[in-house]
Amino acid sequence: ALNHSSYTNEEDLEITTLEDVIYVGMKNDVSFLFSSTLNLYEHQSTLNPNMPIRGLFYMARIYQNYIKKHGLNLYSTRQIPLPVPVYVVFYNGQSEESEYRELNLSDSFMKSAFAGQAALECRALMLNINLGHNQELLKSCKVLWEYSYFINEVRENQKQGLAIETAVREAQKSCIEKDILKEFLEQNSAEVSDVILEEFDQEKYEEDLRRESWEDGKIAGMAFEKKELLVNLYRKHLLTLEQAAEEYGTTAEEFQKFLL
Repeated sequence: ALNHSSYTNEEDLEITTLEDVIYVGMKNDVSFLFSSTLNLYEHQSTLNPNMPIRGLFYMARIYQNYIKKHGLNLYSTRQIPLPVPVYVVFYNGQSEESEYRELNLSDSFMKSAFAGQAALECRALMLNINLGHNQELLKSCKVLWEYSYFINEVRENQKQGLAIETAVREAQKSCIEKDILKEFLEQNSAEVSDVILEEFDQEKYEEDLRRESWEDGKIAGMAFEKKELLVNLYRKHLLTLEQAAEEYGTTAEEFQKFLL
């Protein structure tokens, strides 16, 4: 669907997914070698700008395995041939995102006096697969559309006030009746529930972290503004040192340190 192509010979496909690599609690989702292209696909239910660095780690390991398997010599005077890497992130989180977005490793680089070109780059194409987005892609890949529909059903059930467990269960029933992911949901009902619940719990956890960080930042900002205001009032002789310290909730000696 991504390449507008179709193949039937399974022997041309080599699965390269890393089963033993865990990074930040997540395994490499899917990677496979087809012809001269190395495909890496990841799924994210929350926006993660660090996908390029994760992809770099995964790609490095996959290339190591490829070089070892094919007996390629890194120290040869001849350039060794390597498959072209393609990195795609399928996103279906609840924050509003564009149809597609390019995530670059170089966006993470700190400011530097170095004026040349950075030695490394890793590009991830993030595609929004929420229902209603990238419709041509979803139309070309039935199972991807069905997955998007199922997740949308879960979220719509939640909007109706259903608890997440009930929302998932009702979405499963509805999709089976509509012949959407029917066979898969019938055969893997319990596993699907576990995965979706874990995924939605992770979304909530990360959203809570963002909210807490924002609130902490807001409180810190308010404290900073109050301190600056009291310092200015003291310097303008509108408050004594003792009055400013008392208003800020500290001692005169501690408040005096703010003046340095």
